[in-house]
Amino acid sequence: MQPAPRAESVVVLDFGSQYAQLIARRVREQGVFARILPYDAPLDTIRGFQPIGMILSGGPANVYGPGAPWCDKEVFSLGVPVLGICYGAQLLCAVAGGEVARADRREYGMAHLTVTAPGPLFDGLPAEMPVWMSHGDEVARLPDGYQTLARTETCPHGAFGHEGAPLFGVQFHPEVHHTPHGRALLRNFLYKVCAAKGTWRMSGFIEETVGQVRERVGDAGVVLGLSGGVDSSVVALLLQRAVGDQLTAIFVDNGVLRAGEAGEVERVYRDSFHMNLICVDARERFLARLKGLVSPEAKRKAIGGEFIAVFEGVAGGLPNVRFLAQGTLYPDVIESVAAHGGPTAVIKSHHNVGGLPEKLGLDLIEPLRDLFKDEVRELGEALGLPASIVRRHPFPGPGLAVRILGEVDAQRVAMLQAADRVVAQEIEAAGLYDEVWQAFAVLLPVASVGVMGDERTYEHVVAVRAVESVDAMTADWARLPYEVLDRISRRIINEVKGVNRVVYDVSQKPPATIEWE
Repeated sequence: MQPAPRAESVVVLDFGSQYAQLIARRVREQGVFARILPYDAPLDTIRGFQPIGMILSGGPANVYGPGAPWCDKEVFSLGVPVLGICYGAQLLCAVAGGEVARADRREYGMAHLTVTAPGPLFDGLPAEMPVWMSHGDEVARLPDGYQTLARTETCPHGAFGHEGAPLFGVQFHPEVHHTPHGRALLRNFLYKVCAAKGTWRMSGFIEETVGQVRERVGDAGVVLGLSGGVDSSVVALLLQRAVGDQLTAIFVDNGVLRAGEAGEVERVYRDSFHMNLICVDARERFLARLKGLVSPEAKRKAIGGEFIAVFEGVAGGLPNVRFLAQGTLYPDVIESVAAHGGPTAVIKSHHNVGGLPEKLGLDLIEPLRDLFKDEVRELGEALGLPASIVRRHPFPGPGLAVRILGEVDAQRVAMLQAADRVVAQEIEAAGLYDEVWQAFAVLLPVASVGVMGDERTYEHVVAVRAVESVDAMTADWARLPYEVLDRISRRIINEVKGVNRVVYDVSQKPPATIEWE
C-alpha cells in the first residue's frame, strides 16, 4: 500500500549507503518530510509522491563498474531539484555525460573545502570549511553546462552544479555530524533551491502511521511485544490509537531483564494505560535455551527464536490475531540487513530483525522502522508518554544476555542485575541520566585477584559503559566525573557478592559498538 503523497516532501534514493536514513533524518529535522525509496524505484512511483526535491545517497559501488546501481535517467527530467551526495554526485555527473574515474589519492575523513563560486547551496556558509569525505572515485570531468562550486586540495570538483537547472552534486557528506556546516547546506537546498515551507511535524507522522495501520489491520487482532522501553511503548500507543482493543500487549519475562522490571511494566501499562496486557513468566524457558551458549550471535538468535515462539504460543489462544507488532528502529535494521538489497554489511543480529522463523504465521507491523531513537522520543512526547518512559535509556532486546560475556545462568544474571542497578542509581543521583545516551554494567568472563579483609579473592570483573550519542550510529565514551566513577566502583564491589574489580570502557563507536555483544 503506497501512502498518499504529501503536499511537501523530498524523496531520497538509496544506492546502498548506510547513511541514507541519516539523510532523511536531517531533512525531517528541517521541517520537511523525507521518504526513502530504492535507487531503482519506478519513475511513476517517484512521481506519485509529488516531491519538491530529490536527494541521491552515497553508496559503495563505482558508477562505471558492471552492474552499478543506476536510477532511471528520466529522474533528472522530472523538473524537481536534485542533490547528489558522494556516489549520487558521481552518478549525476555520469548521466549528464561527464567522466568519473578512480582518484589518484583517496579521501577518507576530514578535508578542507574551499568554495569557488557563489550560489544558493553555499549561501551564508563560510568560504573555507571542514567537510567529511569517504570516496575512492571522483569527478574527473564535468558535463557540459556544469560548473565547479567548491574544491579540496585533492578533489577538484568537491561540489558542482548546473548553470541553468537546480541540479547539484557534492562529493562530501553533509548529513554526518563531522561536516559542521552540513545541516546548513541541506537547509539551503531545501529552502533556497526547493522552496520548502517547512510544514511537516511529528504529528503528521502520527496521523499517517495511524491511518496506515488501521487500513492494513482492518478488524484483525494485533499482538505487541511490550518491553516497557520507549520503543515498544510508542508502538503500543500508536496501535492503541489506531485499532483500540484489537491490540493485546504481551510482556515476556525472559529472565534477563533489569532488576524489578517485570513488576514495574505490569503496574504501569495495565493500571495506568489500561491496555490488554498478558504477562508471561518464561524465565526458566529462556535460561534453559541459553545454557551452554557463549557466542553472542548464538545467544541473540536463541533469544529471538524463543521470543517469537512465546508470541506464537500466546497469540494462538487469542481470537482473530493476524499481526505481530515490534519496536524495531532503523539502527537495528541497518546493523542487521542490507537496506533495500544494497551491499551494507551485517554487523549483528537483533531479535526484532534477525532469526525470525521462515513461517512466522503472523504478519509484522514495525511502525518505527524508519526512525532513530531521538525521533522516537520526540514521537513519544507528541503521544503524551510520561518523561520517565520517554527519557529511558535504550536496552537491548536480548537484555542482559548480551551484557554477560560468556555463558548465561541465573547466578550471573542476578550479579549483573545488582551491578547494573548501582550504575543507574549513581548516574541518576549525579544528575547525569539525561546527559548520557546509555550507562550500564557488563559482566566479563574473567576473574581477577583481589584482597578483601586481608584475604585473597579471585572473583568476577564488571565493566561500566557510559556513552554519549545522538542516534546510536556513532558514540563517544562519556567523561563521567571521577567521584561518580568512584562511588559506582565502591558500591559494586561492596554490595555485589562475587565482584572484586570494576573497570571503565573508554571505547568509541566505531570501531567498537555500544553494547559489548
